[in-house]
Amino acid sequence: QVQLAESGGGLVQPGGSLRLSCAASRNIFAIKVMGWYRQAPGKGRELVARIISGGITDYADAVKDRFTISRDSAKNTIYLQMNSLKPEDTAVYYCNARLIRVVGDGEDDYWGQGTQVTVSS
Repeated sequence: QVQLAESGGGLVQPGGSLRLSCAASRNIFAIKVMGWYRQAPGKGRELVARIISGGITDYADAVKDRFTISRDSAKNTIYLQMNSLKPEDTAVYYCNARLIRVVGDGEDDYWGQGTQVTVSS
């Protein structure tokens, strides 16, 4: 079974920074995409940033130039460095991975349990 372990959420003042981490379990054949989504109260889940297996990154317009996604492929881990945080960044952040668990399987999506990020003075 694939598990995604998230860490790094918390409470921060506007203008501050946080770094999220997401580690996928090691028994995976291939990871195609890993990324972060978020869901604010009363809103739908939206893409924040993702990184594709070739290293290409993709960001939501709302976080471009403030957030940076990176990865450590050897550890099946991604990071989200969040700078210049704003109150509107407050949400539960979910890690997502699209992967092939074993040879011969198709691609499946997996989700972490979510980590709360609150930006408030």
